[in-house]
Amino acid sequence: MANSLDDRIRARVEQFAAELADLIRESAMETVSAALTGARPSGGRGGRRSPAVVVRGAGRGRAASREKGAKRPPDEIERLTGKLLDYVKGNPGQRIEQIADGMRTSTKELNLPAKKLIAGQQPRTKGQQRATQYFAR
Repeated sequence: MANSLDDRIRARVEQFAAELADLIRESAMETVSAALTGARPSGGRGGRRSPAVVVRGAGRGRAASREKGAKRPPDEIERLTGKLLDYVKGNPGQRIEQIADGMRTSTKELNLPAKKLIAGQQPRTKGQQRATQYFAR
């Protein structure tokens, strides 16, 4: 009796593994096909995806209307520069990764505003590269 139960369990596991392998293969083919045609794969959830994935450029800190690689308008950079300076004044000693998390944006988006502030000698910095800490003057 134990042998037949083992056989039934083994058969179910093999059936499940075969179905799973088919689904993985189907998903991979869909992804490759979508990449070749330029379409988006369904993601295996009936085509539902979060808006951040579907809307081009709606990542952390990037406006949804701007295409990848497009320049930011000067007023947007100035606004972000002001927000960055205000954040540094309220949170001295943080690194750029911590500041980006606190401002809910990406470090890439903060790169140019931080350079502008440093060039204007607005924040005082301590450290180098990723270990740079920012302090208000």
